[in-house]
Parts: sequence; C-alpha cells; structure tokens
Amino acid sequence: MIRLSFGDRVMTVTIYIILTFLAFLTFYPFWNALVISFNAGIDTAKGGVTFWPRTWTLENYGIVFKDERLVGAFLVSIARTVVGTAASILVTAIFAYGISKKELMGRKFYMILCIITMYFSGGLIPSFLLIRELHLMNTFWVFIIPSLVSVWNMIIFRTFFQGLPAGLEESAKIDGSGNWGIFFRIVVPLSGPVIATLSLFTAVFHWNDWFGPSIYITNEKLLPIQTMLKQILNSNIVSDQMSQLDSAAQGQLAKMRTVTSKSLSMATMMVATIPIIMIYPFVQKYFVKGVLVGSLKE
Repeated sequence: MIRLSFGDRVMTVTIYIILTFLAFLTFYPFWNALVISFNAGIDTAKGGVTFWPRTWTLENYGIVFKDERLVGAFLVSIARTVVGTAASILVTAIFAYGISKKELMGRKFYMILCIITMYFSGGLIPSFLLIRELHLMNTFWVFIIPSLVSVWNMIIFRTFFQGLPAGLEESAKIDGSGNWGIFFRIVVPLSGPVIATLSLFTAVFHWNDWFGPSIYITNEKLLPIQTMLKQILNSNIVSDQMSQLDSAAQGQLAKMRTVTSKSLSMATMMVATIPIIMIYPFVQKYFVKGVLVGSLKE
C-alpha cells in the first residue's frame, strides 16, 4: 500500500472538495426543479422551497397528465425519438460502411463534401424553403428525414469500420456472402458499443430538439414535448385552462387550486426530462469504449 505524503493528501482532499462543489452546482438546479414540481404552487410562491417539498402535492402532475396537448406532445416525442434514432443510425452506418472502403471511387471527394457541411450550412431561410418545397411542413417526417445522416457519427462509424480485421470480410466473401450480408451479419454485431453510444447521442438530440418543430410545425397535434414546454414557459397555462371553464367552476377552482404557472412548468419540465435521463444508466458503460474505438484508429 502506497503511503501518500502530506502534500498529496492535501491535494487529494482539495480536488474532492472542488469536484463535490461542482457536482452540487450541476445537480442542484435539477433537484430544485423536481422539488418545486412536487410542492404546492401557492406555497412555492412564498419562497424558501429548496431541498425538500414543504407542502407535498401531486396536483401539478395531475394537471399535466390531464392536458391532452401535453400527453399528445409526449407521445410525439417518443415516436420521433424511437423512429428518428433507429433511422439515423441505420442510414449513417450504411453510409459510413461504404465510405470506409478504399476501393470506393471518389471516396476522398465525398468525405470533403461531408466535412464542409460540418462547418457551413445553407442557413435558416434556405433550409425552410427546402423543407417547404419537399412538402415536409406539418408532417411527422420533417423530424426524421433532415437528420437521417450525421457527419460526426458517420466519421466515428467509418473509423471503427476501418479498424475491423480485413480477414473477417474476406472469409465471408469466400463463403458467398455479399456486402449486405457482411454488413448486417458481421459488421453490425461487432459494432455494439459504437451503436449504443451514438444511438444515445442521437436520441438526446431528437428528444431535446424544440427549435426545428417551432419553425416547421404549425399543427399543434404534431408538436413534441420540448416545443410544447417552451410554449408553456412563455405563457400562463393555468389561466388558459381556467378561461375554458364556466364562471361557477372558475370560482370553485380559485378557492381550491394550489397550482401556479411556475409549479406547473416545473412538473412539465420533469416529464420532459426524466425519460431521457433514465436511458443513461443502461448505456453508460459503452460511452468511453464506444467513442474511443471509433476515434483512435485512422
């Protein structure tokens, strides 16, 4: 057992203190939002709600899950994340597999074109005009098609594929397997860590994207949860719900309700955030391995 000197112990303690402080600064905003979502809105307005709910209630979440708009937006986000992630990973991996072959004519030219798109884009207005001309406005496919290929993910996939032993494919070709058979039967099963890591990155993008739908979607039924959350943060949804009730119901609700726009916003934020956070523990072990094996070899 190695004995640390006094200076090493001081440095170790200092590092742990700094890391603990940074972890607290990172985690506390999320925890406070979670606490507020379980606290009565009127009580929260008084201030002082920090680490634990002072007046415990599920009314905030009750209103969220009773709102058909939010439930529909939640389902749209789930469908977009599942379909968008699967389609993007499949198309990007196939593209990367082709680019990884040295016998492909114009391979360097294709790579240059792809890399240029990482630094330059056509801009928002040309993108909007293109989406409109493709008749993708107000359709579910506007979430999927424009993000089918990620150049960054393609580069990681390509580098990983180039590192696979050439003998595997040669053996498969001798046995009569074609390119599709080699890809799906040999390459894909060996690419588990890379696929898991890049799938998570892609899923987080699809789940968190609110800007695109706010531009390309005007049909409220197709809005994902993040865009709906942005609208909630910019408006008082409680007032909107109360205005839909008759005067007697409004008076009764005014006496009994404990919900405020802030508490409702926090509850909606938790509903929009927790599902994607729950995925991390299942793929965390692939993070370092997945990224490194796809980036170290060239």
